[in-house]
Amino acid sequence: MKLVLDEEQRQLREAVRAFLGAASPLSKARQGYDPQVYARLNGELGLAGLIVAEEYGGAGAGLAELAVALEETGAALLPGPFLATAFAAIALTGAPDKELLAAVAEGRTTATLAQAPLDLDGGAVRGTLAQVLSGMEADVLVAPARGGDGELLVAVELAGPGVTRTALETLDVTRGQARVVLEGAPARVLGPAPEVGDRLCVALAAEQLGVMRAALDAIVAYAKIRVTFGRYIGSYQGVKHKLADMHCKLEQAESIVRYAAWAADESPEELPGAAALAQAYVGRACFEVARDHLLLYGGIGFTWEHDAHLFYKRAKADEVLLGPPRVHRARLAQLLEL
Repeated sequence: MKLVLDEEQRQLREAVRAFLGAASPLSKARQGYDPQVYARLNGELGLAGLIVAEEYGGAGAGLAELAVALEETGAALLPGPFLATAFAAIALTGAPDKELLAAVAEGRTTATLAQAPLDLDGGAVRGTLAQVLSGMEADVLVAPARGGDGELLVAVELAGPGVTRTALETLDVTRGQARVVLEGAPARVLGPAPEVGDRLCVALAAEQLGVMRAALDAIVAYAKIRVTFGRYIGSYQGVKHKLADMHCKLEQAESIVRYAAWAADESPEELPGAAALAQAYVGRACFEVARDHLLLYGGIGFTWEHDAHLFYKRAKADEVLLGPPRVHRARLAQLLEL
């Protein structure tokens, strides 16, 4: 089991952190998706192709490296389709399509993943997807589809015929979703649909870890400078206790994420339990840290101008993105035969 980043992973973390600090600081998060920043993210760092095999133009890295990148994009509350494209890339590695993978790896194509199956009839798909992550920004939808040959993975051009997209008003203003209706939309069959739910859980937990870390860092810094009744608020025992609780949740979440990412790459038999644990614990812990981070700011934390609500909303949206924690707790209990 590997719970500590190696030198290459640390270098990746620092490179992504430095890039986002300069190109997409937190002050830009509420402005929404910036295609130029996303293009630079892929052109300069190659993050979209991080887990794409080298033969398809990617870096050939594992989920542990993708988790490092997602932790940093989560901490920066990066707007746009990076998580959606990461989800799609995870699915595509199980049903590789050279042309599509190369386009994703080079940043020429932005993809998103639907988990609900569509109906496949010949070369066309039908179905309604109530919520598609970054559905308005993505070029291609990757989705499972049921046809005469079982469940297959297909790719659909979202700007093509038979596709209707409607932007949704979402809690998290930094990342959009869309309702997508497909009525006989042309689809390219990529191969048998792989089982990717566990790997998606790990990827999302990595982003949640970054949100937790940034929220805790921000409120600790604030507690050192905010003065009430002649004392820094960080000197009050009640505040110290709350910050200590948040720190413990962060440390536990980091261990779980590192373990789950290692299992995804090195120990597939341990992955189901590790993935269920990641979403059962990290998802809820992220929300609780973001909530307490907002509360400790006091009145200013509830204002639109402050960044605290951005962390809170991202944490809440992520908590239910792959199903609420109770779903993952039930699965973990089943796996452990409790």
